[in-house]
Amino acid sequence: MPRFDWRNRSVVVTGGAGFLGGHVVSRLESAGAEVHVPRSSDVDLRESEACLEWLQAHRPEVVIHCAVDGGGIGYMRAHPASVFYNNVRMNTAVLHGAWKTGVERFVGVSSVCAYPRDAPVPMREDAVWDGLPEPTNGPYGQSKRLLMAMGAAYHEQYGFRAVFPMPVNLYGPRDVFDPERSHVVPALIRRFLEAKKENVAEVVAWGTGTVTRELLFVDDCAEAVVLCAEVVEDPAPINLGTGLELRVSEIAQTIADVVGYQGDIRWDTTKPDGQPRKCLDVTRARDTLGWSATTSLRSGLEKTVEWYLSHSESV
Repeated sequence: MPRFDWRNRSVVVTGGAGFLGGHVVSRLESAGAEVHVPRSSDVDLRESEACLEWLQAHRPEVVIHCAVDGGGIGYMRAHPASVFYNNVRMNTAVLHGAWKTGVERFVGVSSVCAYPRDAPVPMREDAVWDGLPEPTNGPYGQSKRLLMAMGAAYHEQYGFRAVFPMPVNLYGPRDVFDPERSHVVPALIRRFLEAKKENVAEVVAWGTGTVTRELLFVDDCAEAVVLCAEVVEDPAPINLGTGLELRVSEIAQTIADVVGYQGDIRWDTTKPDGQPRKCLDVTRARDTLGWSATTSLRSGLEKTVEWYLSHSESV
């Protein structure tokens, strides 16, 4: 018997047709939950009254908020105002609506982007407020901070059970491969595959390749998000990651190896790197959830490439 019995529980997963949300939905349905996914054709989650009415109609016991307006560095730099505005409105409407509806458990998926640009590495949860986020994704990071601050306030005033996992950069099946919105892993998978197919001798990647990232396989993250709903009681953020720091150049070369691309990788240093280092202290997740990521980078990339090749026409 699981620590929390999901059977016949009514659960709303915003963003449940998307990347992380889709994997969360799969896990909940496998556990026997009755899952509801709001689609944009049904309700605009940015509109507080419409969001509240939709939640009241479905009366969930648990809300897991995965929906975002976001993307890679290029998308964030091109749309800072709309990213901030859309996410703040949506986060506020969903969290307030969940409280107003009497939801027992709220999980608001935050992000490593909420950390200050120069946070000490490995990043600990208590450092999240100690400076401004990296400017290239600053508005997105600030919207996640507001979500966590709002949840803490509702917990303090109303005793509302709000939980905030903070994943590092995710990758895996169902990722966004759209060139405008994709993050580094899906962007490089697509470009390496195209270069291999067309026998291109060189692929150009953004930045210097010297900055570091930590990557988490999306299904590992979904497992941890569901565990957060089951066992975490307080709104203090909780890091989700592997604790392994890699140079972007290492990540790119591993992707090229998995894809089978044997050409050169040239780094365009006129393009931004983003945050200099990203790597999380995952002690709290291990101690509180009893969870650790289990998927190696190479295994996760192989699964991602296999999924993309079988869905490339539709994505």
